[in-house]
Order: sequence, then C-alpha cells, then structure tokens
Amino acid sequence: MSYLRYVAIGDSQTEGLNDGDETSGYRGWADRLADMLAEVEPSVTYANLAVRGKLAAHVRAEQLAPAVALKPDLVTVMAGMNDMIRPGFDLEAVAGDLDAMYAALRETGAEVVTFTFPDVSLVSPLFRRFRPRVLALNARVQDSAGRHGALVIDTFPHPAVCDPRLWSPDRVHGAPLGHARMAAAVAYTLGLPGSDMSWTDPVLPVLPPVTALRRARQEAAWAGAFLGPWAVRRLRGRSSGDGRAAKRPDLLPVRPS
Repeated sequence: MSYLRYVAIGDSQTEGLNDGDETSGYRGWADRLADMLAEVEPSVTYANLAVRGKLAAHVRAEQLAPAVALKPDLVTVMAGMNDMIRPGFDLEAVAGDLDAMYAALRETGAEVVTFTFPDVSLVSPLFRRFRPRVLALNARVQDSAGRHGALVIDTFPHPAVCDPRLWSPDRVHGAPLGHARMAAAVAYTLGLPGSDMSWTDPVLPVLPPVTALRRARQEAAWAGAFLGPWAVRRLRGRSSGDGRAAKRPDLLPVRPS
C-alpha cells in the first residue's frame, strides 16, 4: 500500500532533535520516513506537527485536531516519554490521552503507527527508576493499539535500540543513527519495499566493557551537563517547547516537482 498524506504528531523525537542542529535544522526519523515513502510514491505529501517538550495531553490538545483536519492516510504518534520522567507521572491520564488519539485517528480511516518505549535502564543506570513506568505504559500502548487497530513498533525487546551510539549525549534524543533506525522500523512495519528487521541488529563493532570508575565519571558528567539544566527548567515551570510552533504544519510535497 502506498501513502499519499503522511502526518507526524508527537514531541522532540518526532520533531527530530539532534539529527541536525538549530542552525541547519532538524531532520529526524519522521523526515527520513517521508523520504522512504517518496521512494515508493513520489507524490506523497508530509506534515510534521510535533513540538519538543510536549506532554501527551499537549499533543492531544494541540496536534490531534489539526492532524485530523489534514485528512491523512498515515499518522505516526509518539508521545509519553516526557510524562514518564516527570515526578507527577499519571499512568491513567497518559494512557487515556494516547488511547483517545488512536481512536480519533483510526476513525478517519488513516493507518496509525505508534511505539512502545525502550528499556531505558540500558540507556543509563540513572534511568532504572523509570523502568516500571515504561513497562506499565508499554502494556497500555499495546492494549489500546490492539483495540483500535493501530500498528505498534515494539522497541522494548531489542537491546540494540539502547546502544549509546543511537543516542545523542543527552541520552534523551536520538543521534542520527538512532533516527535512521527508527525510520527503518516504521518502514518495515508498513511493509515498504526493501525494508527488513535490520533495525534490531546489534551495532558493530561491539563496544568494550566500561569500568565502574569510568561509568561513575560518565554519569556525573551527564548529570551536570543535562540533568541539572533540565531540573532547573522544571523548577521554573518552563519547557523546551515554550514559544515554539510545528516545523512543518502543512502537507507539503516531499519531492517538489
């Protein structure tokens, strides 16, 4: 099946953070997927409504209606990670927002693709406390997607997804390789020609073991560079998405004629 109207909604991962930069612009897995779709159908159009820092409730309130109005035949939904790392994480509320989005988008007749979250404890030891939240939300995503007929890319069972070379130094956003693999995962789920399960393959060469001392130094450096500034923004009630708009709010050709 070919798709002619692709809309992506979500947060910073879908916006494409750290696959590019603020000067050159961010690409990201959704842009990469749009390119893959255009290989199959050159007339495909693509909109990306995602904005960094958004919680699931924000995505539902701010992006769902515009997405429906664009009358897509394919929608990707990635949201919930920003909720899981907040102290006041409410599983029922987040799961409810995701379920409502799947339902509304599927009612339009669009193909909907969504995601489970990876085993964050493999990304950073400091993320281990979030693992029960990831497991709980992943179960709800699987249940909701199954009931509404949405496709699910299940990242959790695949350790390769947590290879540090797929993540940028902040350990929250994908590196270019991570975005490329995520696009490949969606392409495979959609059955695009030439796609396969190689997005789950281990990254080569295998990284050597990290000593406990080096690991402690890495964690301390990461906390100072990224965790601290994030906590300060939270205390000030600020978000990285404040004042930002979607980078591609309209359906535009991927390959202009």
